Amino acid sequence: MNLDEEKKLFASGYRLVAGIDEVGRGPLAGPVVAACVTLAGPIDLSAENLSFIKDSKKLTAKKREELFNTIQKYFSEVSIGICDNLTIDKVNIFQATFLAMKKALGGLKQKPDFVLVDGGFIIPNYSSGQRCVVKGDSLIFSIAAASIVAKVTRDRLMDKMHETYPVYGFDQHKGYGTKTHLECLKKYGPCPIHRRSFGPVAEARKNGSCLIGSW
Repeated sequence: MNLDEEKKLFASGYRLVAGIDEVGRGPLAGPVVAACVTLAGPIDLSAENLSFIKDSKKLTAKKREELFNTIQKYFSEVSIGICDNLTIDKVNIFQATFLAMKKALGGLKQKPDFVLVDGGFIIPNYSSGQRCVVKGDSLIFSIAAASIVAKVTRDRLMDKMHETYPVYGFDQHKGYGTKTHLECLKKYGPCPIHRRSFGPVAEARKNGSCLIGSW
């Protein structure tokens, strides 16, 4: 992966370029997390582990953790936006994803001139220049870096949730609808971090009891 797209933007006169990505649209539990990283100019990809940056899904958990620290060091800014399951249930996952992205952008000290967004939609009602890139986490360096930050952040949050609700195995599946998770939902019912608007959770809630304090 290279900085070709970011370099084109810098050559066009943009001074601060951001890459943004999210993780957690599909899970049955936990938040959706967006991460935004910014660059004020090209960086040397031969430094430390930068050359290993790519789509977070193609990296091991150990490598993501290593790159998480490297990204914090070499990018101009790194910011996180989080929408919890209650917000997801209230506004739907599509809108919650945009809200998380706006939170990440709003957390930057300096607003980027141009934003490269992973996926098929630009962020609505955002004034800076934007371009959405389908599978951007596999094609655009800054988006790939953002995907790593988002993934590591969300995985850490789900590990913490495992400490509170250990029967579900959140430390293993991170809230995704695996066979084990679905079996736990059937056995124990939903817990407070499950997304009640998602079909399997709604079904489990209707057909079985919920953990104390769920709803």
